[in-house]
Amino acid sequence: MNVPMRIIFTCFLLLFLSIRGLSQSSLPTVSIPAIKFYPNPAITQITFDFPRDLEENCTFEIYNFLGKKVYELKNITQKATVELSQFYRGIYIFQLRDKTGRIIQSGRFQVAK
Repeated sequence: MNVPMRIIFTCFLLLFLSIRGLSQSSLPTVSIPAIKFYPNPAITQITFDFPRDLEENCTFEIYNFLGKKVYELKNITQKATVELSQFYRGIYIFQLRDKTGRIIQSGRFQVAK
């Protein structure tokens, strides 16, 4: 690599690392234990275990892979079991939202029939 290319590469790398560091350090961090869910893949039902210290008025939503909401649960308790008889085979996305609608956690699971 010649000298001008090496200088450009070094400047680009430093710029990338400084921007990345600033963007990550400016974001507030919320540490919530992960949602546990089982079995995965699921056939007839799936169970979600929510953290004990979850704030009130959270909403749990499940979306199919096309982005259509197929399930919603408000006022979450410690555990929720979702019957999958109306779910097609495939990948589903779940989201846990706070009372303002901000996504706290998300994940995915598979329905295998």
